[in-house]
Amino acid sequence: MNDGKFDQIRRKMLEHIRHTMEYCGNVTEEEFLSNRMLQEACIFNVLQVGELAAKVIEYHLDQEHPEMMWRQMRGMRNRIVHDYEGIRLGIVWDTIQHDFPDLLRKLQ
Repeated sequence: MNDGKFDQIRRKMLEHIRHTMEYCGNVTEEEFLSNRMLQEACIFNVLQVGELAAKVIEYHLDQEHPEMMWRQMRGMRNRIVHDYEGIRLGIVWDTIQHDFPDLLRKLQ
């Protein structure tokens, strides 16, 4: 449909994922949980990834890439932005450690 638009979104997502993985590369979960500045930097990037996933859905590009978890990414963004029951830092950490590496591979 619109490969140029998807590629633009993909590049931005990759940038946010790489930044987050760089920030957390040599950090333990305990260090993450005790470092507010690191948490906020990572949460910002997780939000951006979710916002970009929402754009993929909005432009109906998700149908061309059904292997991706677009709605879950958007859902994570919504939970953080609207602070449903507070931000669960353990979930943010797990997302960075487990989902972001896989997402990075799929988007490259």
